[in-house]
Amino acid sequence: MGRQVIRRVLAPLVASGLIATSVISIGHGAGAAVTTHGFGSVDAAYLTGPSGATATLYNATHQSIGSGTIDDLGAFVVHDVVPGSGYTFSVTSNGATTVTPAFKVLNQTTPPPASFYKGVTLHVGLNYLPMRDGITLAATVRLPAGKTSLSQGPFPTLIEYSGYGTAAPGSLLDAELGKYTGNRALLPDSATVVGAVIAPSLGFATVSLQMRGSGCSGGAFDLFGPSEPTDGYDAIQEVAGQKWVSNHKVGLVGISYSGISQFGVAGLNPPGLAAIAPLSPTDDLYSTGSPGGIANTGFAAGWIADRVHDAKPASATTGQSWAWAEIQAGDTTCLANQQFHGQAQDVQGILSNNLNRVPSLYDPRSPVKWASHIKVPVFVVGALQDEQTGPQWPTLITALKSDPTVYATLQNGTHGDSLDPDVSNRWIAFNDLYVAKAVPKAPGLIASLILGGLSSSIGGPVAIPAIPGVGSKNYAAALAAFKASQPRVTVNFDNGNSTAGLGKPQAAYSASYSAFPPTTASATSLYLGNGGTLSSTPATGGTTEFNPDPAARPAVTGAAPDFSAWASAPDYNWTQVGTNSAAGFISAPLTSNTTVVGGASLNLQLASSTPAADLQATISEVRPDGTELYVTSGFFRATYAGTLVPSASTVFAPAYTYATATALTPNHTYALRIPIDPIAFTFRAGDRIRVTIEAPGGDRPSWAFANTPAAGATDTITLAGSALVLPVVAGVVPSDSDPVCNISGTTASSNRGQPCRTYAAAANGG
Repeated sequence: MGRQVIRRVLAPLVASGLIATSVISIGHGAGAAVTTHGFGSVDAAYLTGPSGATATLYNATHQSIGSGTIDDLGAFVVHDVVPGSGYTFSVTSNGATTVTPAFKVLNQTTPPPASFYKGVTLHVGLNYLPMRDGITLAATVRLPAGKTSLSQGPFPTLIEYSGYGTAAPGSLLDAELGKYTGNRALLPDSATVVGAVIAPSLGFATVSLQMRGSGCSGGAFDLFGPSEPTDGYDAIQEVAGQKWVSNHKVGLVGISYSGISQFGVAGLNPPGLAAIAPLSPTDDLYSTGSPGGIANTGFAAGWIADRVHDAKPASATTGQSWAWAEIQAGDTTCLANQQFHGQAQDVQGILSNNLNRVPSLYDPRSPVKWASHIKVPVFVVGALQDEQTGPQWPTLITALKSDPTVYATLQNGTHGDSLDPDVSNRWIAFNDLYVAKAVPKAPGLIASLILGGLSSSIGGPVAIPAIPGVGSKNYAAALAAFKASQPRVTVNFDNGNSTAGLGKPQAAYSASYSAFPPTTASATSLYLGNGGTLSSTPATGGTTEFNPDPAARPAVTGAAPDFSAWASAPDYNWTQVGTNSAAGFISAPLTSNTTVVGGASLNLQLASSTPAADLQATISEVRPDGTELYVTSGFFRATYAGTLVPSASTVFAPAYTYATATALTPNHTYALRIPIDPIAFTFRAGDRIRVTIEAPGGDRPSWAFANTPAAGATDTITLAGSALVLPVVAGVVPSDSDPVCNISGTTASSNRGQPCRTYAAAANGG
């Protein structure tokens, strides 16, 4: 019954000519005729036909590109196909073979003609938007708070785009306000709060766009795959053309998944796009999934597994619950759109079989690669201890160097801190100015309630500061003032240690820069020395040995069932490493405040007794009272040492391709550079800087690692030539005192994302 409905709903696409078809008679059931369709998508080929039939894709010269079996829903997809004409499917079932008419596999850079987008009309609630390959995506139109009809527009409009339960048509805003009376299974995922709640409360219409192959959207899921940017492009053009969209331009907004997705879409520069505002993104799937070349078996692996589950055909136990609720309510389009869900790209298999960074796999899915093509205004925010997508995202700022209008904010904190009140006020002004093209407005009652509740959920409550530009005499004056007052790069320091209260989401002080890393940063080298010292004097001899042991302490610091990194005082399980399982190096007490802004490099002369060495270097601050405050870490699999690219590296940031791992010669000394994640921190006078070198793990709330050190392995550091190189900036004057450790009886410091512990020297004295 289900497949019959699916094929009925596909009929309009066939009639429109968007899908090439061949009607054939194959023995199927009681001699039923089955329609076989072959058509091209972006870098992929799609086929519908009789379940169980064997299908082979051929190119124009009749070379086999891929083959397999048509699944139980009558679908088969070949991914990663080179764009071009002349592709055909050969389908064999019950001894009979047919070949589909030739079709074209589409590329990313050639959009349909403008006429393709003109016939689409959206209404309030759940819609299905046609993509260039005939697949339809679910998209829910949400009105601004207090509005009841699109006829009350035009409205400034924002799109949120992800594979979570984004387009679920229930009103999350009403649910937050206690007014929702519908089926709660139809509420969107709380991770879509930016587009489903915040933006409508601020007077924006929003379109919640569901990624291909998830929820009620059609097609086959491919995590950040080739069709994701083009689907976003098509949706932008269709939405921007609506008569109720002011200026016929839209913005992209969202946090995390719906922040990352913005880079590929904006990199194609759709004409209807006004600006993007990605929050808590990542720069590259490899840097999150395999930081430093070491597989992240914690958050990254679990997140990908969840996405694979969510992309399965909707049922009572698989796929997305809102899609199943829609189907149960009689949504035949949603049902039809499940057909290709079983043909999702095998993301887990691809990643597990490609431990190296394969450019053909990762580059098309890389936000940092797309960022270099973006031309619209960008407002990007992230934290430097982000427990989910990670702290390495600021490479995006460098990649955006050709874009003249960029506002980037970096700060200590967690994944949720890109929604902090002293960031949200500028995010509001940015969208008012660059999308609505209007003088910024102060939040009304509903928006104030929503923003206040949001602040409370991430450690608040904290009052939102004044919105820049409110009260300006006209739009031109407001825009000019915003441009003059907002630097390209804002660095917030000691988020959580402000007058708002310990652990609450507000920075204590800030600094402004024209680029990241700051061009004014000076390289300060602290040399590893005998006795675990870290000083300005290079060592002339000596070695330090340690026995890396990934089991020496818990893999993550946030394993407790009730742990929340976003709380004002999370109780981290940040334990000391065993004395022999790490090498520590610590400076003398600083004579003056030292502010570090940017990535760092730990340059090591290292030998391992094994053919592989996985390393974690953790930077921390040690106080006179014996407490130690976490700052950041860096990770590196030493077998990738030969992939260093000197021309792309700086004194602060070693750049590796991670293309080929080469086994180490045991006990041979190698010159390694461990990339340290970006830092934005002032080490206070009287405190000491420490670097700890050990096996990966134990310093992050949800990042765990697949380590290779063998039992009894020994790593030896030759001190001569080994140094920590930090980017030190002048002119930053803290307005607060040293962050407080162990607030509220926990291991949390007042600085969000930065746990504390009692300092204990490693066996080598540092």
